Amino acid sequence: MKSFQELSRRELTQIRPYEPGKPIEEVKKEYGLTDIVKLASNENPLGPSPKAASAISKALSELHLYPDGGSVDLKNALAERFNVEPNWITVGNGSDEIIKRLAETFLTPADSIVVAKPTFSEYKFAAQLMGAEIVEIPCQKGRLDLPLMAAAVSENTKLVFVCNPNNPTGTIVSKAEVERFLSEVPQDVLVVFDEAYAEYVDSEDYLSAVNYLKEYPNVVVLRTFSKIYGLASLRIGYALADPEVISLVEKAREPFNVNRLAQIGALAALADTEHVERSRRVNQEGKKQLAAGFAKLGWRPLDSQTNFMLVETFQDCRRLFQDLLKKGIIIRPADIFGLPTSIRVTVGTEEQNAAFLAAVQEIMAAKEGEAV
Repeated sequence: MKSFQELSRRELTQIRPYEPGKPIEEVKKEYGLTDIVKLASNENPLGPSPKAASAISKALSELHLYPDGGSVDLKNALAERFNVEPNWITVGNGSDEIIKRLAETFLTPADSIVVAKPTFSEYKFAAQLMGAEIVEIPCQKGRLDLPLMAAAVSENTKLVFVCNPNNPTGTIVSKAEVERFLSEVPQDVLVVFDEAYAEYVDSEDYLSAVNYLKEYPNVVVLRTFSKIYGLASLRIGYALADPEVISLVEKAREPFNVNRLAQIGALAALADTEHVERSRRVNQEGKKQLAAGFAKLGWRPLDSQTNFMLVETFQDCRRLFQDLLKKGIIIRPADIFGLPTSIRVTVGTEEQNAAFLAAVQEIMAAKEGEAV
């Protein structure tokens, strides 16, 4: 009798499961701690919009109702926000689901995708599910190398993923770089711009790919409510693209893929511009606070346009991760991205950032003591 491993598709045996940030509850139990600071998953430390929380609370009595399968109200609001028609939008159970739908719609084992390295792992995961080839182009000083990515496009390429700002590096590619890139990539290749962190960007060199939708029918833009809008637990994201692309991707959508509370919360969060602006301010101040702390440590962060910072610590990141866990601080060791001496740290509140920096100082002082 064959094992289930033998019966499964060969491509699935090659997949490395996604490694999420360590849960707060697990750290509490494992180390007997009560106060935990989680700076691992790029969540908004301010939480969700109060308006979103209120709208969700009012809808709790309606949990027996199925959600709107087409997310019509939310699509209409997004269409108005981005000055497109609703048929330019699809809504998903997080942007992760839309990435998977893009792969299911356009990829076969005969096809390939082009991605940066390191970048968000779900692009590779979705391609592996479909048995497609993955062409990885190394980042240069933490930034996507768009010229090399364009040169890597072949006759088998169906999708190119451009994470801008990039996760886990936090860097951006400029408007000029993007425009040159789009002019070089064939228009029968879909270019997927993942802009999960776009709301945090303050660089004048950045321009959202939403601005290229009408000029380039092969452009797809992914956005999420998990980051600045603070709705990560509800899992809701969306994509904007040419209606022909959207209609195809919609065919791969499961019915009722986005739950009712997520749609209600997202609609309210979208309208709460005050919460978004406050989240931006707290993030900008937090990045300055962390950068100052890293400078004192002699650590080297990349220039981040997101709500996290990738930092070269010049030491074993896994050991540092474990030492911080013992103090109730959760960060992201970057060895999972192929960077064994770097960490990724979410920008928290002033108090959370201070607690993290203080814990690092204690760990460094203890190591100096051991050396003596």
